[in-house]
Amino acid sequence: MFEKIEMLRMARAMGQHTQARHIEVARNIANADTPGFRAHDLQPFAETYRQVEDGGTLRVSNARHLDAPQWSPGGARVIEVAGPVSPNGNSVSLEEEMVRAAEVKSSHDRSLTIYRSGLDLLRSSLGRR
Repeated sequence: MFEKIEMLRMARAMGQHTQARHIEVARNIANADTPGFRAHDLQPFAETYRQVEDGGTLRVSNARHLDAPQWSPGGARVIEVAGPVSPNGNSVSLEEEMVRAAEVKSSHDRSLTIYRSGLDLLRSSLGRR
């Protein structure tokens, strides 16, 4: 029932994107001393939400097949972060990763706030407030 409400769907997708980005940031920090490791990040959420490959929808050969989801964590592309490279070939900057970690926390808090607001609206419309 709740997955049909656009605001809650968007908050859920934002939370999943934040989770995937947190994993990339943690992986970068864990490999800060690994020779030859390149720092990675995800595309911004706004670029990946509602992105459909090939500009169209998936074809189905049977009416019982499910449609493509509006957004999935697989929609966010991992990109390599440009930056200075150390002599051992590593491009991770711990300062930049800490800034990204703060952005991830802010994005996570934002998705929770949107979700809570949606639930409050539902409760109010049901007269349970």
